[in-house]
Amino acid sequence: MSVAFTKEGDLESTAADLPDRPISPHPNLVTASGLAALEAGLAEARAAYHAAQAAGDVQDDRTAMARATRDLRYFGARRASAQLVETPPDPDRVVFGGQVTFEREDGRQQTFRIVGEDEADPTQGSVSYVSPLAKALLGKAVGETAMVAGDEVEILSLGA
Repeated sequence: MSVAFTKEGDLESTAADLPDRPISPHPNLVTASGLAALEAGLAEARAAYHAAQAAGDVQDDRTAMARATRDLRYFGARRASAQLVETPPDPDRVVFGGQVTFEREDGRQQTFRIVGEDEADPTQGSVSYVSPLAKALLGKAVGETAMVAGDEVEILSLGA
């Protein structure tokens, strides 16, 4: 179809109907830093929403308002459902919020912190407590083994 027969506002109309960000069905466990990140995200979403409102006619930038509204709903829901879990200062087992170092069969050592879903970032050394890796390691002690992705790993050390 030729662009001559499309409305200029079609792109904005589509953007204004952004789908909600998916919310996990799992309990929203968070560490102290994860709770702070949710609160910061909620504050940013509120600021973006107020900025979109203050910009004047909402019809001028429906995309910004839609994005701000969607993020406000998401961060509001995640903050409301957040369950802060304190990490023991010197855990003797792999726990939520704790750090675990393990060795793979090929000799590689890896270290991860087990955190809530919103704060997980494997490239930064953190994995969600609902990930297969975390599920395999939770509750294990130093010297114990676990099966991770079909390979046996040994827990080398733990930390808070």
